[in-house]
Amino acid sequence: MNVLITGVAGLLGSRLASWILANTDFDVIGIDDLSGGYKENIPSEVKCYYHNLSTANLDSVFEEHKIDIIYHFAAYAAEGLSPFIRKYNYQNNLLASTNLINHAIRHDVQRFVFASSMSVYGNIYNPPFSEELTPRPIDPYGIAKYAVEQDLRVAYEQHKLPYTIVRPHNFYGKNQNIWDKYRNVLGIWMWQIINGYSPTIFGNGSQVRAFSYVDDSLVPFWNASQKDECVGEIINLGGIHEVSIQEACDTLLKVTETDLQPDYHEMRHEAHYAYSTWDKSVRMLGFEHKTSLEDGLTKMWKWAQKQPNRDRFVWKEYELEKGIYSYWKNEEDSNSTNL
Repeated sequence: MNVLITGVAGLLGSRLASWILANTDFDVIGIDDLSGGYKENIPSEVKCYYHNLSTANLDSVFEEHKIDIIYHFAAYAAEGLSPFIRKYNYQNNLLASTNLINHAIRHDVQRFVFASSMSVYGNIYNPPFSEELTPRPIDPYGIAKYAVEQDLRVAYEQHKLPYTIVRPHNFYGKNQNIWDKYRNVLGIWMWQIINGYSPTIFGNGSQVRAFSYVDDSLVPFWNASQKDECVGEIINLGGIHEVSIQEACDTLLKVTETDLQPDYHEMRHEAHYAYSTWDKSVRMLGFEHKTSLEDGLTKMWKWAQKQPNRDRFVWKEYELEKGIYSYWKNEEDSNSTNL
């Protein structure tokens, strides 16, 4: 049987591909445009197609491999930046998803597992956020994720496409893109520390998150595609221990044994307290929070130090400049590549 993973060159896609190949009899097919991931992350046993999901005709892929299960992980997950790249956000996170859903319906896929986001909850609720809350996203990224959730619901009701929605939050670990200036705060900090820059904090660091070491999520994601009771369900997935951004930064500074201190900037438009319930993921997906933040950062830091000194990704021109944060304004950024 065949599993298709989109975003297979990224953090979650590459780690799950490796786990499936090592622990099941399934073959893994991958799709990635390498806009945010790297070929080196993709296991050699994966047959990978390099397509832009928003425009590609994927019929030949589905016909050649008879896809049974889809894990849709491909996305540009930059919540804070998404108000300034609206068109790019919706092309990559919404239109690409609907194109994939069309193919899944046409080719009778048995299960569509979608990695949504905790960002759909917005900032009007007191955490922890439970799956029963009505989403109220506050940025285009969260809007796109919620729109895909609704499209999957309709695809199931009208076309009988079985789906499971997983809302992960704050994943990190080996194979993460640490070269993107705008997303994955722990990865951003690691790149800054490796290159001798102070880690950036927006606001005073009192924002609260629950970080999730990616390998703790692999069995739960596999179970999401295997259990009949998960069809049509929405399930939060991620760490159970909340920490402030300041505490997370302090933990990384301890792990890296650096004398650098945080560099504070103006507060962004974001949810101040954002973490989710986890009991449903334990009950339905068998989730276990095995890795502490310090242990996970230690593993990731050892990996990061062995990585090549890649060009840093920086947007050359935003779709909107109005209201952009000073730290993201387009002064020359050394060691960078632009879009």
